[in-house]
Formats: sequence, structure tokens, C-alpha cells
Amino acid sequence: MIDFTHFYSCIANNRLSHWLRILPEQLHAWESAHVHGKLAGWIRVLNKLPEIDAAHIELKTHVEIGKANTLSLGETKKLENLLQKFHPWRKGPFDIHGVHIDTEWRSDWKWDRVLPHISPLKYRYVLDVGCGSGYHMWRMRGEGAKFVVGIDPSDLFLCQFEAVRHFANKDQQIHLLPLGIQQLPKLEAFDSVFSMGVLYHRKSPMDHITQLQDQLVEGGELILETLVIDGDKNDVLVPEDRYAKMRNIWFLPSALALKLWVEKCGFENVRIVDINDTLTGEQRSTAWMTNESLQDYLDPLDPTKTIEGHPAPKRALLIATKAFKTLN
Repeated sequence: MIDFTHFYSCIANNRLSHWLRILPEQLHAWESAHVHGKLAGWIRVLNKLPEIDAAHIELKTHVEIGKANTLSLGETKKLENLLQKFHPWRKGPFDIHGVHIDTEWRSDWKWDRVLPHISPLKYRYVLDVGCGSGYHMWRMRGEGAKFVVGIDPSDLFLCQFEAVRHFANKDQQIHLLPLGIQQLPKLEAFDSVFSMGVLYHRKSPMDHITQLQDQLVEGGELILETLVIDGDKNDVLVPEDRYAKMRNIWFLPSALALKLWVEKCGFENVRIVDINDTLTGEQRSTAWMTNESLQDYLDPLDPTKTIEGHPAPKRALLIATKAFKTLN
């Protein structure tokens, strides 16, 4: 199983120590529920990963661990075959000792859109909700974040993250936990909280926004990115069945409606800083994700619509500040 004791040791001595009241019991329950199934196979692959010292780690401009051409062709091919066992790789890309993991999403493009608008991450405690394999978490570390925690209930994403972390000298300031936001207590400990590509999967978007708020310190920053539609502050799309072949899509607000939701939850200085159409160059099938991707989700005769006839994916980025408590 994945060893979380190192995480417990880290937070025992930092501002997250109060999480220890419930976290070990939660993760023990997770372990008990995941004794069988695919997770066991992925952990066996993790245990086969070679021990290679990473003298070179680049996280500022991209995620590169180890230099190309430092391994023999045979060693590189063996490493590539092991990492392919974690297919499909959706968020990235990663370069690991010369192996280029060309993920479905060019998550670096999203990061390039996000970075100019957020407060500097240096010395911050950061939470990434729905972090996937952890690509953006590594970029947060590259920006100087002091302590980065990602949460995502996917076993595969956890193992992909641990595979990358294995080669990054097991960085003790970055961790992924197999939890959903609804399992977190009111920590009020993070300077920055990211929720990117999660809100439309939640049955109650207002509850999700409040849960994000509960993790922030006063004056902390929310970075919220989600699917939106065109329209005014009263426009919200509720797909009757699927959206872009996805079943678990509940609400797609307009950007103005999204802003209103966040304001109604009590955030201050709420602003939409970017709206961007998702194009097939940013999300596509690759050798590391051979399943269907965006081109299969769009109407082949009209790419401005999904296969179901809804507006094609458009994403908005919102930044907001958690208000300081007022003393009565």
C-alpha cells in the first residue's frame, strides 16, 4: 500500500497538525476498501521503478526530472514500459529521465493562462482540489510554494503522482491524498486553494465553493476554473443526459453566473480573469492516452457544439479572496 506516515510526520509540525485528528482513520478506511483491484497491480509497478538519483529537476518552466541520454537505450525503454502501465495519462506532460509522457491534456497551457493572474506562491501552503496526477502541483512547487497538498479520489492518479515523486527524490513538501473535498474538515490552513475542472462534476456547486472557502486562511486566495457557457448572470446549462459524452456533468453556468455564485458565498474581490475555448490541440489522444478525447466529443459537422448539440467546451478562470472575519 501507499505509505502516508511521511505525510503525517510532515503535518505534525506545521499548520495542518489539527488534520491528524481524523486523517489517519480516513486513510486507513481507504486502504481497507482498496486491498483488491487494480490498485494492487499499480503498486507492484511502483515497486519495480528503478532507483535513479535526480541531479536535475526543473519545475519552473515545465516538469522535467533527470536529463535525457543519462540512461542507456535499454534502461530508457524499460522505464517507458513501466510508466506506460499507468495508462491512461491525462494531465501533464512529464519528462522523466528522457521518457516524454505526452499526456491527453497540455496542462502546461492551462498553467500558462493561470500563472499571470494569481498571487505569488512563494512560501505559501497550497491545496489543489481534484489534482489528477499532480502536474499543476509540481508547477506550484516550481513557483516556490512551501507545502503543496493535492486531493483526488482516483487510485490511478495517486499512483501516477507517486511514480513521478519517486524520481523527484521523494520531495517531502508535496503530497497527494486519495480524498474528495467533501471528506476534508474545515482546515482554514491554506493560503491558496485551486479547484480546476471540478465544479461541473459537483451536484451542489454552492456547497463546493463553500467547502473550498473552508480550507482557506482569512485573506487567502481561491483559484477556480470550470466549464462555462455564454450568457448573463442568470444563465446556467443543466444537461439532461450527457455533456461531451460525460454523464457526471451537473451545472455549467455563464461566467457572470459563476461570479455571482462565488460572491453569494461571501468571497471578496471576485473577478473573471480569463475565458478560453478548449481546442483539440490542448486535449487529444496520444500514445499515453489512447482512449477517446475531445475530437470525439464534438459534432463532426459543427465543432462549436458537442456531439449532443450543447455549446462546445469553454472554460473560465475566476480569482477571489476569502473575507476577513469581522468582530462584533
